[in-house]
Amino acid sequence: MTDPKEISLPDIGDFESVDVIEILVVPGDEIKADDPLITLESDKATMDVPAQFGGIVREVTVKVGDKVTQGAVIALVDAESGSAAATPEQPISAQTPDPDRIATDSTDPPTAQAVHRSPPSLPPPVERSGDALPHASPAARRFARELGADLRTVRGSGPKGRILKQDIQNHVKNALSGTPAQTANSAPTSGIPAALQIDYSRWGEIDVQPLSRIQKRSGPHLHRAWLNIPHVTHFDDADITELEAFRQSLNADTREPTASITPLAFTLRALAGAVRQFPKFNSSLAEDGEHLVFRKYCNIGIAVDTADGLIVPVIRDVPVKGLIQLATEMKELSRKARSGALAPEDLQAGCITVSNLGSIGGVAFTPIINSPEVAILGVARARMTPVWDGQDFRPRLMLPLSLSYDHRVIDGAEAARFTVLIRELLEDTRRLLL
Repeated sequence: MTDPKEISLPDIGDFESVDVIEILVVPGDEIKADDPLITLESDKATMDVPAQFGGIVREVTVKVGDKVTQGAVIALVDAESGSAAATPEQPISAQTPDPDRIATDSTDPPTAQAVHRSPPSLPPPVERSGDALPHASPAARRFARELGADLRTVRGSGPKGRILKQDIQNHVKNALSGTPAQTANSAPTSGIPAALQIDYSRWGEIDVQPLSRIQKRSGPHLHRAWLNIPHVTHFDDADITELEAFRQSLNADTREPTASITPLAFTLRALAGAVRQFPKFNSSLAEDGEHLVFRKYCNIGIAVDTADGLIVPVIRDVPVKGLIQLATEMKELSRKARSGALAPEDLQAGCITVSNLGSIGGVAFTPIINSPEVAILGVARARMTPVWDGQDFRPRLMLPLSLSYDHRVIDGAEAARFTVLIRELLEDTRRLLL
């Protein structure tokens, strides 16, 4: 037997070393020149390493997780007769995103319809958050296209959820055999155990009722947000003693009953002012997970409690609206939400959300981020609290604030400064009305 030929890593650009994230061949595989052998990932791109010549793979000399450098031997191949390294060694170039990656509007609910590319009926798409499109190497994408598999329906088992060739094979095999595919809510993922199936009727009479339409739509969205976004919540208290006195004086002077100003109107103004100074809170993580999309507009969602569940209509262009207009729009949107009269556009284009439980009670809470937004402000019930002013304890009306934020985008110090600014704006109505 002749000695095998070595396939080494060509020029990888400016990187000293890169990670091996997928092995695409095994010993015994027959390959042709330019067939991909392994997949590498740098901090900027994913790339396949092609074979310089054809033959039979005798050995793969690297494994997933290895760091490799230019010139490193990655495989030993018994070259085909007369096949030398005829293909000149070319630098590896980062692959551009595949045009088959389909992104849906983050404001719309996830679709449950797969893209049909072949006769077999494939499972519905695996539900991912707005910034979690399928991650797969170019070779895996080509393989999926050859088999007619929609990558949105495949659950990846590789590092960071990357879809491997074996995942696609298993997915298509399950689809053809009729085995149900895993979905985000039907099977454990990332080590999370499946929910127990309990027969509650064993201990007494029960009544089973279906979830409301709103709960069926919002539940999976909240579940995805909780699992995919690293939540952190920052707490603070704002002294709104003067603000409340000012609000009551405004309402006493306002003859139009529909224009009664609520504390939440002030909160929206404060939040819009803080967003103007901290634009990262008005951004979303891009689909590639490596960029931020900054909005030049500021629309704020308000969580409304209805008989059928929580719903979040959106008030547009908050910075240019006065307190009376904000109060009027909030009242109308809340009425429409509770009567089921909201239009689709009333629920779209939110930038950041406020969840106000002040009318119910509570000291503080940890609201779940309304993805693809990166933060949500929770407001609990204001309470009279003795506060030391340097000389004596004074009764002050304190408003609890709870800011949940996406730690991938916002760090703790920035969240603290953002919350402090909201507090300062609420405590100084002169700044709030500027």
